[in-house]
Formats: sequence, C-alpha cells, structure tokens
Amino acid sequence: MNTYYNPEDLAKFSTMGEEAPELARAFFDYYGKVFAEGELTAREKSLIALAVAHSIQCPYCIDAYTNDCLNKGVSQAQMTEAIHVATAIRGGASLVHGVQMKNIAKKLEL
Repeated sequence: MNTYYNPEDLAKFSTMGEEAPELARAFFDYYGKVFAEGELTAREKSLIALAVAHSIQCPYCIDAYTNDCLNKGVSQAQMTEAIHVATAIRGGASLVHGVQMKNIAKKLEL
C-alpha cells in the first residue's frame, strides 16, 4: 500500500539544508547539543523523544527514535510505557481545555 509517508525519506533529512545551509547548520548544531549527555542521559532523551514523536504524530521521528531507543537498550515495555505517559498528558491537555468551553458557554448564556 502506498502512503504519503515514505520511510526512505528520513535519510534525506539533511538535504533540507541545501538551500539554507546556515540555518540547517544552526539547527543541526542545536539538535546535536540537545541530545548530548547532560543532566539527562542520551538514553533518557531518546525515550522522551520517542514519546513526543507519538504525541506530535511524526512517523519519521517514531521510526528514528524507536531505532535509537532499541540501540540504547530501551525495552519495548519501557517504550510502551513512555508512549502511555505522552498519551495521558495529551489526553489530559485536551480534556482540561474543556474548561475553556465551559467558560465561553457560561459567558454566552448570561
């Protein structure tokens, strides 16, 4: 089945700098620094990235960080739990915005 998403395109990520090399260099330098060991380990950062990738529904990031997590020794059970954490936060954020609806409805009812 053909889809818009092509896993092979992930390898072409760096080509996004062809027309704007300074911006790409700045982004990739920043990206590299973010994922370097720091207060969090590279393994922890990869797990966070995987959870965020599911939250923002980026198939390229899901592929990349699933692979990265596996390479860093993260189990499928740990990845699944991280995804559930992201799902709970995303769902909760949607639900709490219901307060906005209630505020507007109450205001318009007056």
